Amino acid sequence: MSEQAISRFPVPELKDLPDDIREKILAVQDKAGFVPNVFLTLAHRPDEFRAFFAYHDALMEKNEGLTKAEREMIVVATSGANNCLYCVVAHGAILRIRAKNPRVADQVATNYRKAEITPRQRAMLDFAMKVALEAAAVEEADFAALREHGFGEADIWDIGAIAAFFALSNRLANMTSMRPNDEFYLMGRLPKV
Repeated sequence: MSEQAISRFPVPELKDLPDDIREKILAVQDKAGFVPNVFLTLAHRPDEFRAFFAYHDALMEKNEGLTKAEREMIVVATSGANNCLYCVVAHGAILRIRAKNPRVADQVATNYRKAEITPRQRAMLDFAMKVALEAAAVEEADFAALREHGFGEADIWDIGAIAAFFALSNRLANMTSMRPNDEFYLMGRLPKV
């Protein structure tokens, strides 16, 4: 296990956190078996923690429209383009699990155009990357390309909002030098026995 600090900013003790934040972190720990470092890093600022995870959950935990694996693809592709180690490693693990494909996260993070994804998913990532890297250049033709692949307006909003939200997350992770948890590196790479 790594002994490197998880953030360049202070990381509070669980016992010192407001009840609602401590309960959320413990619920994640119960589900995952460990506490992802993003929770501890952002707990440094409780009001921002609440706002961040409220928007995160609103975008990433939906059960309609984009699949949860597609949502993670957006995170991994745009985080790779934004050089965010934490988000590529953490969300790459989630993508491998949700897609049930041990190769897809590495492919999408490196070059989604060569990844084992559908043409529809490639169009989704084309749009997400444009939002993440050159949002001022988004134009009607970008929306038309998504509609040709069957994406509705709510889906298009989600693609753009996930890319935009994780641009914020990537920048926070890089600014704080957030270290990925060691547990993420192996998750979803081998079948469970």
